Amino acid sequence: MTKVIKYIPPGILAFSLMLVYLNSMAPGLTWANDGSDGGDLITAAATGGVAHPTGYPTYLLLARLFQLLPIGPLAFRTNLMSALAAVTAALLVYYLIIRFLSLSNGNQNWLAGLASAYAFGLSPLVWSQAVITEVYALHALFVILILYLSFDDSSLHFAHKRSDRLLGLTLGLAMGNHITTILLFPALLSSTFFRKPILTGEIHSAEKGQPGIYSLLRRLVWLGTGLLVYLTLPLRALSQPPVNWGNPVTLDGFGWLVSGKLYQDRLFVLTLSSVWSRVQTVAALLIEQFGIPGLVIGLIGLVVFYKSSHLYRNTIWIAFVFFAFAIVYATHDSFVYLIPAFLCFAVWIGLGVGGVMDIFARWFHRIGVAGGLIFILYLFILAGNHWHQVDASQDFRAERFGEEVLAQAPANAIVFAKGDKAIFTMWYFHYALQNRPDLVVIATDLLHFDWYQETLHSTYPNLDLPGPFPFTETVMLANSERPVCFLQFTNKAEIDCLAGK
Repeated sequence: MTKVIKYIPPGILAFSLMLVYLNSMAPGLTWANDGSDGGDLITAAATGGVAHPTGYPTYLLLARLFQLLPIGPLAFRTNLMSALAAVTAALLVYYLIIRFLSLSNGNQNWLAGLASAYAFGLSPLVWSQAVITEVYALHALFVILILYLSFDDSSLHFAHKRSDRLLGLTLGLAMGNHITTILLFPALLSSTFFRKPILTGEIHSAEKGQPGIYSLLRRLVWLGTGLLVYLTLPLRALSQPPVNWGNPVTLDGFGWLVSGKLYQDRLFVLTLSSVWSRVQTVAALLIEQFGIPGLVIGLIGLVVFYKSSHLYRNTIWIAFVFFAFAIVYATHDSFVYLIPAFLCFAVWIGLGVGGVMDIFARWFHRIGVAGGLIFILYLFILAGNHWHQVDASQDFRAERFGEEVLAQAPANAIVFAKGDKAIFTMWYFHYALQNRPDLVVIATDLLHFDWYQETLHSTYPNLDLPGPFPFTETVMLANSERPVCFLQFTNKAEIDCLAGK
């Protein structure tokens, strides 16, 4: 019976979070919560293509598995993947807190675990990414998994070897989902050289005196193994898919794609006044996630109950480096890079709740339990206030826009799409769903790239693309018999179609 009871709290956690996510999830393709990249990711996964830099090979492979599910529209299946990733991440947060507290004070404080997991799963930033197609829910799952695996409380040599392999492989695959996971590399180092001594006498003679070096080598080897997922990108590109960013079949194309060269000019370009403004914005977002009570209890968990451990060292580093990255990366949506930092703060909240409850338990156990329950109730009240902010269940803008274009476009028209919303929506409807095969969809923002011209040649062999730079006008003149449509979406749908000659 005891074994069954211990699964009740995580079961309630998983069920309640999934219920929240499903009721606020986008029913199909969506632009909600800055999710316009979803059309690109879905289409690349469905067509065996290559997504925008840095390619996201791990995400594409997993997304394709979810797309095979016989549940709802294609876009809904990848939305569901985000929800399941966020729920799994919350469960790992729960078990991480339980594990740490049981070693620290001997108490498996399930209320502290729930408080931490709900603080993470119901924070509006995490929640917003759990109900749309994006890479960030899976990114959070990989971050907490790395934290969990680097929390090595075993003193057995074989267990160290196993954790080395898992940690290295996980970090490699995580970098295949989002390249910023490379910022967690110090976690690979810290838990290598600050681990419990091996008690067994079965250690290999070659490792005596230098177990940290051999442990690090194992992790690096398996890190490299995980990074092999990037080799799927040139393999995908060889099939000449309609979405083929960088056409990474050459070293130059591969390097351009995986290095994110397209976006590198957005780093370290802010003025001091802009940086200070973004610092203030990040601070406001932190308070928005957890409220003042959550902020206080998180700082208590970090400062008052600090212990020299892998968990504290790694969470402090992750929070610092992702806060810094989100501030210096000059894009309008750089706030999504705060998710690992907010995850670490949610961990500190759990440690703070656990520490406070442990103190109260010395005098009156019920006060501590009541306090933990009240804090969890507070998190749900806070979530209710955030519902309208993250709810994507009524966002049909992308679906309506795509359907409107398909209905208005003349037969055999060339459709020039401008802006991420228009481009990725048309890719989804035209390539992933295979609607209106008579159309030619051209992303005007990409026409100056050689790799995109090559993609257009292979996708539309009958289309005339003159010269090395086939800008819109030259394409129109060379294919004057075709009708032309221009479309973009700013605050409203803008669709302008012209008859061919």
